[in-house]
Amino acid sequence: MLPTPCHVIGDVHLGVASPESEQALLRLLRDVPSRARSVVIMGDLFDFWFAWESAMPRTGFRVLSALADLHDAGIPVLWIGGNHDCWGGDALQKETGAVYTLDPWRGRIGAWDALLAHGDGLREVEDAPYRRLRTVLRHPWAIRAFGALHPTLATRIAMRSSKTSRKGRARDGGAGLLAVATAALSDVDGPQLVLHGHSHVPTLLRAGHGVYGNAGAWYLDRQYLVIDDEQVTRREWHPSGEHVVLDIAERPPQKATP
Repeated sequence: MLPTPCHVIGDVHLGVASPESEQALLRLLRDVPSRARSVVIMGDLFDFWFAWESAMPRTGFRVLSALADLHDAGIPVLWIGGNHDCWGGDALQKETGAVYTLDPWRGRIGAWDALLAHGDGLREVEDAPYRRLRTVLRHPWAIRAFGALHPTLATRIAMRSSKTSRKGRARDGGAGLLAVATAALSDVDGPQLVLHGHSHVPTLLRAGHGVYGNAGAWYLDRQYLVIDDEQVTRREWHPSGEHVVLDIAERPPQKATP
């Protein structure tokens, strides 16, 4: 279980994000101990990250340090791996103390029964070619072969090949992932809250029998979600510290026990 208030951040894409965007994220993370009791990262914190045996990327070093500080302060961090930061979860866990997973996560966030997934590959038809490619890219042999490359060369290759999957918003405006979430939220045994990333489309609304949220892309909007026991809010970060509330969704009534 993750305690509330819980801050949810998505798609930061460190490595292509502006220095200002990274600084804003650092300020948000440093404010967490006074504002929240847990943090969720919805994937693609990095535009590319790989755990070599004896080297690690310089990108985002200060952000990783800030996450480690949260762990040391007793604030749990859940990291849902995305399609850009899926190589090196074990190393990321060891360095930051975050709980890292590439699988969908189902559990309690305060009073909410929540289902979290980055969102890549979830659309049944549109994402079928990508799911086949993902199987290859995440195969142990492919990871071993890539790890044999010099980090500088490997990073250049990865950054060039990732341009299309990080560019702007999803072409469908997030409708595909909303449909996936609505199906889960409409199921009799479904969760009350579904969160995705990946589409880069900030969203917070009622769907099915619950609430669907997407924090959007921090590097584009500097928005995030805050989960409290009775509501979820979508907020925009502001340098003043007075963050703007953009949307509010109330927690639906508990299902009656038969």
